[in-house]
Amino acid sequence: MTTQILSIPDSSKSRARTGKMSAGGLALPALIALGVFFIYPLALIVWLSFTSPEIGLGHYISLFTDGVTVTVMLRTLAVGLIVGVATLIIGYPYAYSMTVVSPAWRTVMMTMVMLPFWVNIIARTFAWFILQNRGGPIDQFFQALGIEGVVLLNTWGGVAVAMVQVMLPFMVLPLYNQMSTIDRGLVKASASLGAKPITSFRKVYLQLSLTGVVSGFSLVFVVTLGFYITPALLGSPDQALLSQIIATRVQRLLDFPGAGAAGMLLLVVTLVILGVVNWLVRQANPLMKRGKS
Repeated sequence: MTTQILSIPDSSKSRARTGKMSAGGLALPALIALGVFFIYPLALIVWLSFTSPEIGLGHYISLFTDGVTVTVMLRTLAVGLIVGVATLIIGYPYAYSMTVVSPAWRTVMMTMVMLPFWVNIIARTFAWFILQNRGGPIDQFFQALGIEGVVLLNTWGGVAVAMVQVMLPFMVLPLYNQMSTIDRGLVKASASLGAKPITSFRKVYLQLSLTGVVSGFSLVFVVTLGFYITPALLGSPDQALLSQIIATRVQRLLDFPGAGAAGMLLLVVTLVILGVVNWLVRQANPLMKRGKS
């Protein structure tokens, strides 16, 4: 009897080790691809930014003293923030509607969200090029209202509008995924205790959906900071974003160390902002602070 009892844990440990080895073997190709195609190039860029043509912080210092990069960085962050907030304002009620409509309408709304993924981003950007150009539908609409000269092409505002359309699915999908798990009985219980509908929504539903808000906003913000095609086609060189500056350094100036330093600056600033946002949200939401969702 004692021998049988002692043999059970050994068998369990053996199966656990086998499972871990199997999981490690399955993850190995992905880890190799990640190391070859992401970690190695990133490490090479960091190395060049510190060592070429000589060891030091010269490339990083020049980013703050050339009078251009800081302005472009602030403009890039502003566009990312505007796009993130705009997609949240549009995407939150849309995702909420998907949780309350019938299954047939939910399928229709999900199809509308996924539809942009089936169209190439260059085709979508050229569509915005036609819409925003002088004499285009947007210009004609405002002319009909008596407002002349509303041409969004070659402005960062026009770039932000196009980015909102492109990035909206990246906000709606995380929000819907989180909202579909919320128990509506909690909202009804809050109302039964005397809370007003707006109070129940703000203190119960909004708190429980905050994980989706943070996920969607973080995803949109990070992807927006690295956008290149849309700013290059719809924007102006005078109002370039950081991705265009990096591309110019690589393609025209062949300044690979300088481009690497600019890329590292963008990466560090992005990680710091995401860390601060995540910390602030966790401090404001007791459920996330305790690691619950």
